Amino acid sequence: MSMDSHPAKIFAGRSNPVLAREISDYLDLPLGGLTIKTFSDGELWVKYEENIRGTDVFLIQSTNPPSENLIELLLMIDAAKRASAHRITAVIPYYGYARQDRKEQPRVPISARLMATLITEAGADRVLTMDLHSTQIQGFFDIPFDHLYSKIALLKHLRHQEFDNLTVLAPDVGSIPMARSYAQLLGAHLAIIDKRRPEPNKSEVMHVIGDLADRNVLIIDDLVDTAGTMTTAADVAKEKGAKSVFAMAGHCVMSGPAVKRVMDSPIEQLTVTNTMRIPEEKQIEKLRIISVGEVFGESIQRIHKEESISSLFKV
Repeated sequence: MSMDSHPAKIFAGRSNPVLAREISDYLDLPLGGLTIKTFSDGELWVKYEENIRGTDVFLIQSTNPPSENLIELLLMIDAAKRASAHRITAVIPYYGYARQDRKEQPRVPISARLMATLITEAGADRVLTMDLHSTQIQGFFDIPFDHLYSKIALLKHLRHQEFDNLTVLAPDVGSIPMARSYAQLLGAHLAIIDKRRPEPNKSEVMHVIGDLADRNVLIIDDLVDTAGTMTTAADVAKEKGAKSVFAMAGHCVMSGPAVKRVMDSPIEQLTVTNTMRIPEEKQIEKLRIISVGEVFGESIQRIHKEESISSLFKV
């Protein structure tokens, strides 16, 4: 990146060091010196080890649990603001608490809105993230917000695969827009699983809209958490006569029983991105991890140079 009046510097928290290094390598810009310590009582301490006055600062930190990742980001933002950075961009590959984006019942928080308020009040001037659980979260921010899509990286992987008779399957109603987008780009059929509970305490009834018989099925979702929805969809696909079942998700949370569910399911391969650090014990044989380092690196470069990011989406 050019050394202009506001040079760019990138710093990384501790949530995802591998992705941070990939972004650094793509930009050919070393990660800046940043010390983060945890006191014996659990409190965090952050210090920039170099001058950032007047610089265009990019802070790479996913805010997935534990909550220390979020606190770490807020402290990084606050420290950069107090060190007189020219502009602070919070680069959040995985935006935590995004699933609680509205009041579905009385007396609950709108957590996604609270996270937006905290990040803004801490001093961020801009946010860069990927695959929000719901795109309206962008409206919770009063600062510029860039929303990237993992399909930029995932489609490159998909186009190297040879699928005949491909059907993209949305495992629930919420994933229909994403599945439809993939189906259009791949020239594939679209199928949808509609889950309904006829009455309280009665098991869900699965209605499949679309034909899965003798088809290669690709299940698409924005994230895989406990993998219940995804593996149930895989079971339904097989019951409906699918020839093979593959799955793809932007974020790999893989909590609780997810690993066992995926291993026991008919899913042949689960492709995810590295927006979150994936522990070794979750890197099972069926898992294929695609890097989004290039996508974030290119986006950071364009933000710094005041260039368009939307052209990245022309896949």
